[in-house]
Amino acid sequence: MKNLFRLLIILVCQMNFLFAQTEKGLTIKYYCTNWGMTDSWADFCKKVKAAGYDGVETWLPSGQAERTAMLKALKENGLSLGLLAGGGGSDFTAYMGSFENNLKEVIKLKPDYINCHTGKEYYSFEENKKLILLASGMSKQSGIPIYHETHRGRFSFAANITQEYLEKIPELTLALDISHWCVVHESLLSDQIEAVDLALSRTGHIHTRVGHQQGAQVNDPAAPEWKAALDQHLEWWDAIVDRHKKQGKSTLTMCMEFGPSGYMPTLPYTQQPVADQWSVNKFMLDLLKKRYSSL
Repeated sequence: MKNLFRLLIILVCQMNFLFAQTEKGLTIKYYCTNWGMTDSWADFCKKVKAAGYDGVETWLPSGQAERTAMLKALKENGLSLGLLAGGGGSDFTAYMGSFENNLKEVIKLKPDYINCHTGKEYYSFEENKKLILLASGMSKQSGIPIYHETHRGRFSFAANITQEYLEKIPELTLALDISHWCVVHESLLSDQIEAVDLALSRTGHIHTRVGHQQGAQVNDPAAPEWKAALDQHLEWWDAIVDRHKKQGKSTLTMCMEFGPSGYMPTLPYTQQPVADQWSVNKFMLDLLKKRYSSL
């Protein structure tokens, strides 16, 4: 009888735990890019916090003084950190050494995640695979999620090419910036359904920039002429959120990543941006926080 009573207690505790996990639901953390930042880290982080972000995504500053200032500002404002990493070099051997060393450096800071610009579009499948598996091993060893961004110039520059990597490398998880694929394929990818669906199912981090058939960034996602592009991107992001919920995952990270002049279209001669980068990213933040507020 005592054993039966103990078994009942264990079952009740397990059910309560599962219920609590279900009730907790999915948390989305929103990160602000520091791309185009002109303020000090102290002023920038205050502004990011006041705007309602949960963290900052950035490349690791090269100098120790700036790293210290960044970490201090993040801590003072209660902001999380996501880091970007990549590699460089005149050939693949040099690139791989650089890639590994850079990952080691960013892992030291223990960010929430690492978003990699991985490989080159002209490296062979096997070469890019070596980089992906290297990152996978370092992720398992450190416990830090490492994602690979869909980006022009990288192994993941096109939907159909990335599909092959996803099919052949089970460890591969994406940081999805699908805006790049829109311009690469000159479409909103209606003819790439299979490749896109696979990518959505293997996404761990999202860059919420809206692309279109002729560019990786619309000038202002709030403008009515970009409604079709915005709606399509929202549909893709909704699918990722839904999968994370159904899989019982606790957290999904998103970075608002509309860029400054250069990525942001500019007027001729004056080079004045046609929209304000900060305002555009704030629009995306507010839109997505409202959209996913009921999670």
